[in-house]
Order: sequence, then C-alpha cells, then structure tokens
Amino acid sequence: MTQRIEDYALIGDRESCALVGLNGSVDWLCWPRFDSDACFAALLGTRNNGCWRIWPADEDYSVTRRYRPDTLILETTFETATGRATIIDFMARRNGPPELIRMVRGDEGKVTFKLDLALRFGYGAVTPWMARTDGGAHRAIAGPDMVILRTPVGMTGDGWLLQSDFSVSQGETTPFTLTWAPSHEPLPAATSPRKATSISA
Repeated sequence: MTQRIEDYALIGDRESCALVGLNGSVDWLCWPRFDSDACFAALLGTRNNGCWRIWPADEDYSVTRRYRPDTLILETTFETATGRATIIDFMARRNGPPELIRMVRGDEGKVTFKLDLALRFGYGAVTPWMARTDGGAHRAIAGPDMVILRTPVGMTGDGWLLQSDFSVSQGETTPFTLTWAPSHEPLPAATSPRKATSISA
C-alpha cells in the first residue's frame, strides 16, 4: 500500500468507484463494475499494480481537500511557494461508457504539476498494449478491456507508463478524461468535462 487507508477518499458513479489519495494518486479502480478486475490496484502493492498520480513538481507543498456539498466531487487543493491549484476528481454520472474525470484548476499564481499514468489490468498482472489514436487520444487495450485518455496536455511514454509535466495559472483549467469501453467496439465519443461536472453535482 502506498498510503495510509485514512488518506484515501472515495468517488463513484453508483456502478463502480475509485479511491483517491491525499497525494493526488488514484490507487484503486475496478471498471466497469464494482465486481470487475482493477485497472488501478496500487492500494494493494506499488505503482506497478496501476495508478494515476497528479502532484506538484515542488514536493514542498501543503494539501487540503473536501467534497463539494452533497456530491462525490472531490477537490484536493495543493499550495506551493509559487501558487495554489485544485484537482477536481469525479466519476461522471453514466449516460454512456464509464468515465473518470480529473480537472486541474489554477487558483492563485502558477503551479507546475507532474503526471504518471500506469494502467494495469487484472489487479496489476496484465500490462496493456498502448497506442495513440488518430485524434490524439491515448488508448490502452488488454483482452476485453479498453481505456482511453483524452487531454490537451502532451504526454510521453515508455510503453507502459504515460508521463507529463504541465502548469496551470490562476483562472486556467486543464482537463483529463479516462473512459472505459469494450475493446472490440469503436472509440466512444469524447465528452465535455465541464458539462459532466454540472450533471454529476
């Protein structure tokens, strides 16, 4: 386990759920149902079991978090020497394929973040085949499962780990949308993270 169990907060869509650590890491996610195998399972091991972490490049930070009232929309706020920014995490209410949405909002000054995305299916036992689509999304496939990452942020990868460095200034919001679909089906349509926030609230 990478963190204390009390450092995790739960988000969900009534059909599946994820656990988000105080350090900005999604360390547990079973998709597309509660009884499905986990594609993020660092809760039970290490990063090699799958996780999705977004955290300040400046490791000297303070962190607070809260749920928006009467929702499972989680807001984790990081404050560094250069500014303050909030990661907004939620699972969109389902009107189609399941989605995990993360939005990084600049609140004050400028904050540089690092991102690691390690998808591992079968509780960390299966490394997916990774490829970039014609539309610029990143697709991971393992057997019957397909997961797609959509974001305007440039990503680099070494075959099994996607990484990025990006910054947000006050008033800016950078979205990341992770979508599950059966691997034999076409890519699901992209959704608007901002619209999904209002629907899920």
